[in-house]
Amino acid sequence: MPCPFPGMDPYIERPEIFPDFHDHLITVIKATLQPLLRPRYVALMQDRLYVVEDDQSRKPDVAIIRTTDRPTQRAGAALLEVDTPAIFEASREEFREPYIEILEPAAGNRLVTAIEVLSPDNKRPGAGRTAYLAKRDQYDGAGANVVEIDLLRGGQPTVRLKAGDLDSLQPWRFIVAVSRYPTIREAYAFPLERRLPKMAVPLAYDDQDVPLDLQGVFERVWNEGPYPELLNYDQPPPGELTETELRWCRERLLAAGFGGAG
Repeated sequence: MPCPFPGMDPYIERPEIFPDFHDHLITVIKATLQPLLRPRYVALMQDRLYVVEDDQSRKPDVAIIRTTDRPTQRAGAALLEVDTPAIFEASREEFREPYIEILEPAAGNRLVTAIEVLSPDNKRPGAGRTAYLAKRDQYDGAGANVVEIDLLRGGQPTVRLKAGDLDSLQPWRFIVAVSRYPTIREAYAFPLERRLPKMAVPLAYDDQDVPLDLQGVFERVWNEGPYPELLNYDQPPPGELTETELRWCRERLLAAGFGGAG
């Protein structure tokens, strides 16, 4: 079953679905680029790890005071009962975010270009955004190009474009930003109704770009994934859309045979 939308499927933004789509998309981008990069470059998938801690108070109902094996006073002194503390248990969860690095083996595996597909955690305050922005600063320090693929409507943008420049691209719902080291910024901005762009992935300054058809990549991911079975087209898509966009979604779904489309 083909995707009922000509470009990005807005229903994939559901929290229970997007992580699988995110990782699969990166895998297919890497596989698509690999034959185009040889023999000078290679594409490797790397992982960025960050930790989120959430403290939860567990105030005890009963105080248990040890009186034999761990005295609180030295021998010969009166045993002192300690006050009951509030007890906190830190919930520590480790998150993994894959991304792609294009390296030049002949130059000591020099990092040439990094490709990031943004996750919801990258677009909201917290450890995920902090880790992402710190990694992007490392790319700058290495003199690397950066490709940021943002297929999420929600959250705060991360792309390095001024607010006025972003406004000049309206109307758009998704954006791909290419930062060519050191100062050139390129943007592919597109609305919900359009296909994903055919974009140029930069390499070293003395090499030609390699093309990447994001729509073709998306369609392969959608067709190989479990999305037709998981997406609930009987409800409106997640996030905010205009009434015009919602009506367009309903029309697309009805045309594709989803009679109960929300």
